[in-house]
Amino acid sequence: MQETLMSWLHVLALPEVGLSTVFVAAFVSATLLPMGSEAVVFGMVTLQPDLFWTTVLVATAGNTLGGAVSWWMGWGAHRAVDKVRGQRSEARALQWLRRWGPKACLLSWLPIVGDPLCAVAGWMKLPFWPCVAYMAVGKFARYVIMTGALIWAVPTDWLW
Repeated sequence: MQETLMSWLHVLALPEVGLSTVFVAAFVSATLLPMGSEAVVFGMVTLQPDLFWTTVLVATAGNTLGGAVSWWMGWGAHRAVDKVRGQRSEARALQWLRRWGPKACLLSWLPIVGDPLCAVAGWMKLPFWPCVAYMAVGKFARYVIMTGALIWAVPTDWLW
């Protein structure tokens, strides 16, 4: 198992690149592409425990920026549809999003629904900066909880 983990860490270039890999993985995982960044964050924190908070902050920044890109993609898609239809259009099934507004972006950390939620917030033209702020809070909490839980639950003394 140690060889497998080390080979994956080498593939991810964590020892050589470090925080930039964490940023890119977190950014890409916040888009609509099916990818997670928790393994990269956990790997970085396992290799360099003294960088726990730095890694969490870098992952939060990358994941929040990726969520902001999803917001802009949703906004752009809505604008394109409006031009084609000649009128404004909105999804009725997501009225709760309108009711909660930018606060709903706190849930952007959720698997499967979190990333599309950012795009839908842009589609519905919710205010950009409040959405980004709520995304950042939710994503920061996720990284702290997930990475902390992994460090607590997974023994890493066998790595060294």
